[in-house]
Amino acid sequence: MTISAEPLIYGLIFLAVLAIVEGIYLTVFGKSISLNNRVNRRLEMLEKGGGREQVLEQLRKEMSQHMNSKGVPIYSLLAAKAQKANIAFSPPQLIMIMFGLSVVAFILLTVGTGASAPIRAGVSLLMGVGGVFIWVNNKAKKRLALIEEQLPDAVELMVRSLRVGHPFTSAVAIVAKEVPDPLGSEMGVISDEAAYGRDVGEALKAMAERLEMQDMRFLAVAVTIQQQAGGNLAEILHGLAQVIRARFKLFRRVKAITAEAKWSGMFLSLFPLGALVMINVIQPNYYDAVSETSVFIPACLVVAGFLVANMFVMRMLVNIKV
Repeated sequence: MTISAEPLIYGLIFLAVLAIVEGIYLTVFGKSISLNNRVNRRLEMLEKGGGREQVLEQLRKEMSQHMNSKGVPIYSLLAAKAQKANIAFSPPQLIMIMFGLSVVAFILLTVGTGASAPIRAGVSLLMGVGGVFIWVNNKAKKRLALIEEQLPDAVELMVRSLRVGHPFTSAVAIVAKEVPDPLGSEMGVISDEAAYGRDVGEALKAMAERLEMQDMRFLAVAVTIQQQAGGNLAEILHGLAQVIRARFKLFRRVKAITAEAKWSGMFLSLFPLGALVMINVIQPNYYDAVSETSVFIPACLVVAGFLVANMFVMRMLVNIKV
């Protein structure tokens, strides 16, 4: 019995593609682009000698460039995710990286496997595009999760600033200086825009729509209503911070409750595919006796349909609306 190493090689090449994307990103933009940096990227760019207007223009360009290129056929798959992740690469650069990684994957597949050229070309293209998509999607999820976690503390910092007599624009500027990325740079952009004459409520609303965050929409609505109708903004934001913390706690509780069901659904969805791969690796001739029968292809289609239905049903069972 001989076990083929090709499935393992495919997996290692795909992991190498993901590592190369992250390495290129950190090499081009430096450590300040990472989400766990204590000094937010905007402040670091200012400290390096960039003017306030120049830094604002650069950050605004990065925030809007991806949706502006949504019409590009290949790029439309990840434009929304890239905007939420605030990927500093421009759309043409990301497309070049996709094709560059496809070429690297093709070379590695040529060296490490014995597959035919069309199969290597198709798999390498899938690895290049899919690797960038998975990388951008993970970046977006991590960034949005960090913003949701930072937002209650940022709102409470605004409340303390307002209670000691600072105007709201100054409170936003304080948050931009004290809070690390990703929320620090986002608030820094709002502070700079307000300094150049843009309405703070509009800037917050634009940020909420770009990130598609409900808690940020609450903040934008609260600030806009206070600007139009008046009232004690510090008390309004204090209540908002408590609501955001309660929502965040509830989301975490729901996530913990459904974690076991999610892993069970993932296992039930992936186990048949994994078993099929292992059977073909360990015993390549296992299905030879039935592969020539007339019901083999229809049976395979039925099984594939059940697997797809299982994925959708398990996802619906754990998708609890809060």
